[in-house]
Amino acid sequence: MKFNFSPKGMMAVRHLRFRRLWISVGVLLLLAVTISSIIAIPAPLKAVMLQDKVAHTLAYASLMGWFSQIYRHDLTRLILALGLVAMGVGIEFIQGMTPTRQFDVMDMVANTSGVVLAWALAYTWVGGILAWLEGLFCRTVLRAEV
Repeated sequence: MKFNFSPKGMMAVRHLRFRRLWISVGVLLLLAVTISSIIAIPAPLKAVMLQDKVAHTLAYASLMGWFSQIYRHDLTRLILALGLVAMGVGIEFIQGMTPTRQFDVMDMVANTSGVVLAWALAYTWVGGILAWLEGLFCRTVLRAEV
């Protein structure tokens, strides 16, 4: 497998018809993860969240998985991965400054693991699920309206 790290075509999203929608959903996911990482967790939710590290891994895997399906260029995916890892580390430092949350290095490891897992899966069939679903929607729903 050959990787392309040239800056040409980094932000191209020609494979998706509803790219603005998908990018907007991704921004909302980023906001949701950021806000939920900083606000205080209610007591009933704390009791349910037994596997905190799994939640961290899934949250960051979802972010990386989402954006790596939108942006298929290798350099863009590398920048996304580095940015999401930096975001996870930064949020942990911010949590250490709040009275209701705590700094945890293992959360950083879980965040990074999620990013790396989704980055790797982006190069398999999993990386094409969004384009496949969009194509399926266009073939079934939009064709039915014509």
